[in-house]
Amino acid sequence: MDSPKVAVVNADPKQCREMCSMLERLDYPATALHSLEALHSHLGQNPVKVVIVDLDNISVNNSFFRALKRRYPNIYLLAVSSLSHHPGLEEALGSHIYACLAKPLDPEELHYCLKGIAANFGGSGEAQNA
Repeated sequence: MDSPKVAVVNADPKQCREMCSMLERLDYPATALHSLEALHSHLGQNPVKVVIVDLDNISVNNSFFRALKRRYPNIYLLAVSSLSHHPGLEEALGSHIYACLAKPLDPEELHYCLKGIAANFGGSGEAQNA
């Protein structure tokens, strides 16, 4: 089974590199992105199956996640955060985000989550653009 391609959105370059390194050690191809604008540009040109957004340093709201899922319905959205509660993101957490993982990331938990995603889509690694 192929590993899904992952885009990591984290405004902190060091944290983003660390997360991408962790993903690559787990055999998941990862691209580091530092803004939502970079994410939109990347998704328009590259087949990605998983987007990981760091909620601690990327400002997002329900409408961002809703619009992203509407445009790329086959993408799996993961969130990472050091907080346990995100007021204002209830809709996104309940409807659009596949999982929200606690920071610091546990590599086994991340791998388990990505294995579940790969099993759901059959491992093709490509998103279908709407």
